[in-house]
Amino acid sequence: MKHNISTKRQRVNLRRNFSHVRMHSLAHLRIHLRALRAGMVFSFCLLFASGLRADEPFRPQPGMFPPAEEAKSYRGELVFVDHVNRRGSLRLNIDGHYQEGRLHHFAMLPYGVIRYHGAPAELRDIPIGTVLYGRFYLPPDPKTSAVPIVQGNHLGAPPENHAILLEDGPSLCLREGKAWRLKHVDINGSEGQLIASLDRKEGGEGLGGEHKLTVDGSTRIWRGRELLGLDELLAEGSWPAKGQKRFDGQAVQVALTWHPRYLYQQFHVADLWLDEAAMKVAVERQRQRHIRHIRTRWMSARVDSIKYGEFGHAMVTATLFGGMDESLYADFKPNIGGKMAAAEDTLRTWWPDHDGMDGRIVSVEKVEEDPTLGSSGIQIQFDVPLILEGFRPGSTVRIRPQNWPNVKPPVEECVHNLEDRWPSPDLFRK
Repeated sequence: MKHNISTKRQRVNLRRNFSHVRMHSLAHLRIHLRALRAGMVFSFCLLFASGLRADEPFRPQPGMFPPAEEAKSYRGELVFVDHVNRRGSLRLNIDGHYQEGRLHHFAMLPYGVIRYHGAPAELRDIPIGTVLYGRFYLPPDPKTSAVPIVQGNHLGAPPENHAILLEDGPSLCLREGKAWRLKHVDINGSEGQLIASLDRKEGGEGLGGEHKLTVDGSTRIWRGRELLGLDELLAEGSWPAKGQKRFDGQAVQVALTWHPRYLYQQFHVADLWLDEAAMKVAVERQRQRHIRHIRTRWMSARVDSIKYGEFGHAMVTATLFGGMDESLYADFKPNIGGKMAAAEDTLRTWWPDHDGMDGRIVSVEKVEEDPTLGSSGIQIQFDVPLILEGFRPGSTVRIRPQNWPNVKPPVEECVHNLEDRWPSPDLFRK
């Protein structure tokens, strides 16, 4: 009897245990199924988000140097300049497009490089009407863009409106090691045409092929150290007073400007350099102009990191911006005094000779042999006794070594209020 009761109890316990195990297993199965479904949904979301990111156009990250290959290249005539805030407008020259379009309003990135006559420059150096070649990105932060945000797809006003490079024709040719080839000139009294050609690689920048370029009494013609007019070339017999003269592909450099038939890809010659010596003179004159400007406004740089000490003391590591003359970089040496001032993305400062912070350049190191466009690849460590609010990673600063002038920029270049810090794009709207 006891044996039967015990056996019955064992069968009941077995059924209970089996039920418990089955319920436990089903519960675990449900958990695993939920986890599997959640994982699949999460993976799908990741793939979907990755797909969206892949479809999004490239936009530079604030405080970082963007890859050069992501930039878009455009060519156009300079029609407006706000040199204080490093912005302006181009009328784009678009191959095969013969309609009036919108202006391409642009702003220079803080590390954006400007070149004119083969040397570093500022927007103020470039005459209105000059044909320029640039590389552009989308605004790093559309909310603080100093130029209007472009909606839609307009040939004359593309959405890439923040420039990392802006240069004239001679600068582009010298950088690429090429020149225009003069075939012949056709002169009729006080005006005429140059027939010249320029090589351009497939997908390359600048003009390419053969062009008819007009010249007249306004064209500045440079030969060696001489500045000539068209009338002087005609008077000395170098060019015919009437008719054609052929040249055997003579290498020349040409700076182009606006022509009444600009829609049909016609250009006027503003400057013509007949030989290499003449071009070298122009490069040196612009180089010296640039050196004076930077020495009185100071070198611009990006703050990379800060090592904080006690009582406000700090070591600021910064990368000097690229595109400057090599002699300016050579002035940055270890163990010399200097001064650092906070700057805005327009490179404007507040009152640098007063509100800048004196310090010491501890080290100067070339951290990149082939730096990306916008960066010099030169990193310095600057020791300051008191860290300022404007010295933050990713922010822009101006730095002077001790042998540069400690002066205040012109009053219009200084920042005075919030509107000065973030210039409104309303200036470009009708």
